[in-house]
Amino acid sequence: MLQPDPNKLLELAYAKMHFGKYKGYYLSDIPEPYYVWFRQKGFPPGKLGDQMQQVFELKINSLEGLLRQIRKRYPRP
Repeated sequence: MLQPDPNKLLELAYAKMHFGKYKGYYLSDIPEPYYVWFRQKGFPPGKLGDQMQQVFELKINSLEGLLRQIRKRYPRP
């Protein structure tokens, strides 16, 4: 059975947008239509694009709340 890597989930929970309209926002706090647009046009290359795709998958499955719960349970200093 595939088990999620807790460190990757923690990293994804704290990942932020690096550019544009939502620069500085947590990826999980960016509205779904923004991700739909990227899905159509292409996610950026590299780690940020991978993280955006992961958050998009969580959003379309109504699971983005998990990332907010992780931030509450494991606050950064």
